[in-house]
Amino acid sequence: MEPSRQETDDRTGADFYARLPVFDHFSDLTDARRYMPVPDDWVIGLSDIVRSTSAIQAGRYKEVNTAAAAVIAALANKLGTSEFPFVFGGDGASFALPASEYDIAREVLSAVAAWVRDAFDFELRIALVPVSEIRAQGHDVRIARFAASPDVSYAMFAGGGLAYAERQMKNGAFAIPPASSGTLPDLTGLSCRFDEITPERGVILSLIVLPTPEADMEAFNTLIGEVLALAEGQEAGRPLSDKGPPLASPFKGFGVEAKTVRTGGFRLLPLARLAAGRLASFMIFRTGRPFGGFDPARYRHQLVENTDFRKFDDGLRMTLDCTPALADRLETMLSEAEQHGIARHGLHRQEAALMTCFVPSPTRADHIHFVDGAMGGYAMAAQAMKPAV
Repeated sequence: MEPSRQETDDRTGADFYARLPVFDHFSDLTDARRYMPVPDDWVIGLSDIVRSTSAIQAGRYKEVNTAAAAVIAALANKLGTSEFPFVFGGDGASFALPASEYDIAREVLSAVAAWVRDAFDFELRIALVPVSEIRAQGHDVRIARFAASPDVSYAMFAGGGLAYAERQMKNGAFAIPPASSGTLPDLTGLSCRFDEITPERGVILSLIVLPTPEADMEAFNTLIGEVLALAEGQEAGRPLSDKGPPLASPFKGFGVEAKTVRTGGFRLLPLARLAAGRLASFMIFRTGRPFGGFDPARYRHQLVENTDFRKFDDGLRMTLDCTPALADRLETMLSEAEQHGIARHGLHRQEAALMTCFVPSPTRADHIHFVDGAMGGYAMAAQAMKPAV
């Protein structure tokens, strides 16, 4: 049967993502019916910090997370919306956009790579891969939308295409050069003024589960369902309490946030404004009293609900607050699955979690918060994985 004109428009239009139905039960991520194929004329953007493990081992995990989230923040500021499909991976980020926004994506990636180099002396690998090329190589890119809260949804990716594109980027294909030194993207709203989050149950666990190349997807989805059932039990939960993260001192992390500020020829004035804003923010959260149109109690509630602590991009990634006993059970379960050729996995246990925030406006409810382990998180979990055969 030939598709209708409306069905064709839905698959190829720039509003593809906006038209996707939204689901609000994370366990539904294994339902293939939730995922729709990305239009052929779209592109996948990718970024990855080279030698991120060394930077993390040197204690620079906050800078690594900030550099990775900068891609999403800069792109959202350029597009004027965060309603596009993206994934934060701790030491990198990925996204999908229609061909009509290819030039925007290229400009943003180049600018962020230049800023990351200038600000942190990191090399940010960047690439743009056409979806049509991914499909020509036998892979697919399908997307679903998961509502973390009534105000924020996150993209879930399936089909193997994102993983294929990342491998191509790391092999040097589809590479984009960084912009010239001194280029600064618009990173308005990229900050986090909260402290590291200590676990209530014993350990912060960063977890990655990917299918093996020969995996039976029904068996893999069953495994993911079993992992989620344990993760949603009494021994585990999101790494944030209902009260939200602890408040950091006014100038903790000031140096990192200062690197996101456009200073022009008058460096001291923008930095003085940033310092004053951080101090005011600290006092408002400390007193808990509403100020103007900002209610700190409401913001904290939204922050907890909006936080991106679990995702699916050709595999499951989660940051959990769990008991050591549950971490042991998960490790045993995943090791057995690996022995049976169902999945590869990586785990990393740490004593705290770290939040990186994108808040275009503190009075809106759609602010975004990324959680990773504070001692390497996803990057160290990925490092612990056995190579794919």
